[in-house]
Amino acid sequence: MAYAKKTSKANEAFQKLKNDLAAGTAGNAYIFYGEETYLREYYLKELRKKLVPAGFEEFNYHTLDGKDLTVQTLAETAEAMPMMAERTLIVVSDFDLFKLNEEQREKLIAFLEDVPPYCCVVFLYDTVEYKPNRTMKKLYKAVTDHVEAVEFRPADNSDLVVWIARRFKALGKEIDRQTAEYLIFTCGGLMTGLVPEIAKIGAYAKGRAITQKDIDAVADPVLSAEVFRLSDAVLQGNYDGAARILGDLLKMQTEPIMILAALGSQLRRIYTARMAIDSGKDKYWLMELWEMKSDYPAKLLLSAAKKTTAAWCADAVQMCQVLDRRMKSEKGVDAVGELKLLLVRLGAQRR
Repeated sequence: MAYAKKTSKANEAFQKLKNDLAAGTAGNAYIFYGEETYLREYYLKELRKKLVPAGFEEFNYHTLDGKDLTVQTLAETAEAMPMMAERTLIVVSDFDLFKLNEEQREKLIAFLEDVPPYCCVVFLYDTVEYKPNRTMKKLYKAVTDHVEAVEFRPADNSDLVVWIARRFKALGKEIDRQTAEYLIFTCGGLMTGLVPEIAKIGAYAKGRAITQKDIDAVADPVLSAEVFRLSDAVLQGNYDGAARILGDLLKMQTEPIMILAALGSQLRRIYTARMAIDSGKDKYWLMELWEMKSDYPAKLLLSAAKKTTAAWCADAVQMCQVLDRRMKSEKGVDAVGELKLLLVRLGAQRR
């Protein structure tokens, strides 16, 4: 329920931003944050196009680095009147509002309560994570009352499939829903990462219709996709295949501890899928449990779980936990060697 409420609130703020831009009535202050940087940058550009006439950027568009910024400097910048435009736009990057000292917080509260009507301020959280602190009651209230916090979350699967099809269409290509879902599974659900992959795949594909083979030929899989293939190779008793995938991950300089964490997480998901099968639950139960946006990964998990037993899954998860503790607590552990040994042990348990 808490996740659903958070998602609903995030969607409302995002929709309000879209409505503001469509109506030409942008607010006075926004916070832009979230992992979908493609959408974040897109809407920042749209806001700039609405507010800042071409050729007058020097007077009406201001960027401030939050690292050493003071509220006084921000306020002074906001007081600058627009030239040949109705509004000015200030983009403040990585200014952590809830890490300010008490004096600066008080000045920020006063500023937020009286942002000049001819000014629009965007607090852009890029390398800094946005973490509102409810214990700072006065500042939290000021931010809640006067700033529209817009989280740019990964798009819903159905919207993402449509967006992918549109991107490929612009390249003169077509992609069906199943293949688009395979692309999302392989390359992740962030538009930021999909944009270059779509360009590569579109350039490589000989036919008009994009195929899974086209994706496999040139796309760079995300860690979760590679680890799924790794775990699937283990479940099939294909140690050579699992070792090859592990070797590829290591060649890409993926840290062994990250590979182990992803493998342990994947095995836990397979364990829950096996539990779902044994208790008569379906893919929708898995989707709700793991907050999946699509049934595609749920179906893959159920397919993988059919190749194993709950007892094997429990042992596999425990082996990952034991190795994780060893890697983090013991000095001189041969992490790569231990990962290879883990694959052997997991494979041996399958026999």
